[in-house]
Amino acid sequence: MNDQTPRRSGGRAARKAARAAALPESMRPVRPGMEGGYYKPLSDADVQNIHQAALTALETIGLADAPQSGIEILTGAGAILGDDGRIRFPRALVEDMVAKACKSITLCGRDPQYDMILEGNRVHYGTAGAAVNMVDIRGNDYRHSTVQDLHDAAKIVQQLDNVHFLQRPMVCRDISDNREMDYNTVYATVAGTTKHIGTSFTEPDFVASAMDMLHMIAGGEDAWRARPFVSNSNCFVVPPMKFATESCEVMERCIEAGMPVLLLSAGMAGATAPSTIAGAIVQAVAECLAGTVYVNAMKPGHPAIFGTWPFGLDLRTGAMSVGSGEQALLTAGCAQMHKFYGLPGGAAGGASDSKMPDMQAGWEQMCSNVMAGLGGLNMVYEAAGMHASLLGFCHESLILADDVIGQAQRCVRGIEVTEETLALDQMAQVCLGGPGHYLGTDATLARMQSDFVYPGLGDRTSPKEWAENDKPDLIENAIKKKEAILSAQNPVALDATLDLAIREKFNIHLPSAL
Repeated sequence: MNDQTPRRSGGRAARKAARAAALPESMRPVRPGMEGGYYKPLSDADVQNIHQAALTALETIGLADAPQSGIEILTGAGAILGDDGRIRFPRALVEDMVAKACKSITLCGRDPQYDMILEGNRVHYGTAGAAVNMVDIRGNDYRHSTVQDLHDAAKIVQQLDNVHFLQRPMVCRDISDNREMDYNTVYATVAGTTKHIGTSFTEPDFVASAMDMLHMIAGGEDAWRARPFVSNSNCFVVPPMKFATESCEVMERCIEAGMPVLLLSAGMAGATAPSTIAGAIVQAVAECLAGTVYVNAMKPGHPAIFGTWPFGLDLRTGAMSVGSGEQALLTAGCAQMHKFYGLPGGAAGGASDSKMPDMQAGWEQMCSNVMAGLGGLNMVYEAAGMHASLLGFCHESLILADDVIGQAQRCVRGIEVTEETLALDQMAQVCLGGPGHYLGTDATLARMQSDFVYPGLGDRTSPKEWAENDKPDLIENAIKKKEAILSAQNPVALDATLDLAIREKFNIHLPSAL
């Protein structure tokens, strides 16, 4: 027992100073890659049943529309091309390829401090999607998204501790040429953040241009292959149970180029996937297992993320429902299946059906972000900024998500039970001749930063303090923070000489004065 008398250590001013001081990484209450996996919506028998149903679907139904190159890759590995054009997968083939698949993936950042290790129950949160609109907070409206909006999102993500990666969240609708859109997407994101980036390619032939640019940024092809800091988000299937022919060809080019891939199956329950949660998971698992066979037949052990992304549907209207409780269950169930296969996985969580960052957005974003994290999902995509069932992206909501994800990560971290945290010594000090409360004691102050997550914009003041502070508004404060980030000099901008070389070789649409 510690017999030191409890005392206040500077009072409120000291507590404020402690909260304002930068914490060493080891003391941060939450951080990328914390272990989740406590929540398991599926029993062991459920997991086995889903696994067996997925294998049966692959063996008896198979997938249609593989490109000729894919047919050769898959049948060369032991898949069977039927007279109906569908490729079927014997159980033993699937099991062999899962055994060969990469079980631990490092997604590199342009800055190594942002590297993410995907394995086990390590959890990371980030953006994703292909929104075609931006949320206009001031006008309470929507407008088309641009390459400037994309770069601004990357620049914001760079400043958010709890948003760990940037997968392209919107389409550059101001660039009509698809090849230029693809490589400008790479440029705009890489120029805005040194965290890991995910992107897509419209056509197979467009991959080469982006790779030329990435080799320049990395310092050569060898340097790129050693640390690929951009991955390919690849919708290689068109549910139900069909390959996306052109996307498969894109995937092949990306694998050849040394780029990690996300095998993304995005069926909608009740439309392009079974309406039941279990059935939607079965189909997503089957499709991603087919992708796992495809990748490992081509290049055994190539880094590929098992991207089961089944989405919910409001069956009354047929509208996508990404903010529902059903969506949260779909995502958590998929996370459990990833662990069963021992494969790094990702799914959607944290998106909202609400059109603005309002109370509906808050409950929808928190529900699936928490359940995805507790499920131990390695990559929680669309966790920040996504609205209107993936049709709109919001910079202010992206900023607010830093608070949302911070609290979600605190749930993921869980409860540590040790001799110290049981706190019997504190109870004795406080109760036996002490002040009768724990406010301001050394033990309380010592753990106030390492144990608690404090909101950056969320307001915890009393109504009286709130009024004295001119009644700060959450959305207005998010707007102010956005403006401050975007008006500041870009701390991770590309070297001026490199930037000029890129602009001389490519038609870059983003203004050079950033």
